[in-house]
Amino acid sequence: MSVTAAKGFTAAGIAAGIKENGNPDLALVVNRGPRRAAAGVFTSNRVKAAPVLWTEQVLKGGEVTAVLLNSGGANACTGPQGFQDTHASAEKAAEVLGHSAGEVAVASTGLIGVLLPMDKLLPGIEQAAAQLSEHGGEKAAIAIKTTDTVHKTAVAQGEGWTVGGMAKGAGMLAPGLATMLVVLTTDADLEAAALDRALRAATRTTFDRVDSDGCMSTNDTVLLLASGASGVTPGEAAFAEAVRAVCDDLARQLIGDAEGASKDIRIEVVGAATEDDAVEVGRSIARNNLLKCAIHGEDPNWGRVLSAIGTTAAAFEPDQLNVAINGVWVCKNGSVGEDRELVDMRFREVRITADLAAGAESAVIWANDLTADYVHENSAYSS
Repeated sequence: MSVTAAKGFTAAGIAAGIKENGNPDLALVVNRGPRRAAAGVFTSNRVKAAPVLWTEQVLKGGEVTAVLLNSGGANACTGPQGFQDTHASAEKAAEVLGHSAGEVAVASTGLIGVLLPMDKLLPGIEQAAAQLSEHGGEKAAIAIKTTDTVHKTAVAQGEGWTVGGMAKGAGMLAPGLATMLVVLTTDADLEAAALDRALRAATRTTFDRVDSDGCMSTNDTVLLLASGASGVTPGEAAFAEAVRAVCDDLARQLIGDAEGASKDIRIEVVGAATEDDAVEVGRSIARNNLLKCAIHGEDPNWGRVLSAIGTTAAAFEPDQLNVAINGVWVCKNGSVGEDRELVDMRFREVRITADLAAGAESAVIWANDLTADYVHENSAYSS
């Protein structure tokens, strides 16, 4: 159920001492081939961490032999030294594995503005390499956790080929081509260009539509590696759907583990003139803190949904808007609809449907409620 579900991959996860609490903090995923094609998408934040800058360059070659990931430090906003440390990490992994540093992707997660303890990280790479295994996927997924309460893995099967993946993320969940750290693997025999098309299509409707707290990370990285070990070249449509399914599964797991959340909010915008309109409205609803507080209090305050819709540039007429909460149309034609007391909000998932009555396009955005636990966790994150 992870990055080693596909043939041709080994992985490991260890405690290198990067985290002061002694929890696992270093993961290594290795593509044993015969193909080493790769694609990636990254944060669109203009402030990018050193590992993102490094890995963006690596991906230009279209091949990745290994992915080195650490938790316990983002290596973001660390200046020239931070980039040198990323380079040194890739060089060390390449040395241990017998490959080129130009084929080693690096990803980091944790506190921004703190240099990584290289005296612990570099020896840890040797230790992780010694523990590489076809059964090491779960340990790798555990090692990349930060505030995550559970590790996140997923798999989809094709006809003679597999797509597997792992993800981490519980805070700073907002779109920017990718969300959090994700490594996907497949034993399908495909070139980098085909991987890139499938990955970008998948992230556009999954990771890019997870919006827990409106905060975009400096480190977001999603990688897709192909080993070709199955010897099967699937059709692009079938492969793209498998990649989308794994990304969708992982994205839902990210939302389900979001910091302090007690409700998962599925926001579906229908009747939009364009898909972009639907996405813009969905994001506005997802980021409305007053609504998120109301959802936490199990209050079907639909007026806050309309207020959020009204801040967008989407095409609609205010007197034609309709809103349902958990299947009850509490707002019809921009005014009072069914009795709000009919809305049952006791369960974890809350479904909001916003009908713009302006067209035939739609989109789904996932979000969370806003809780005191979220505020507490993020007020004490660096302490």
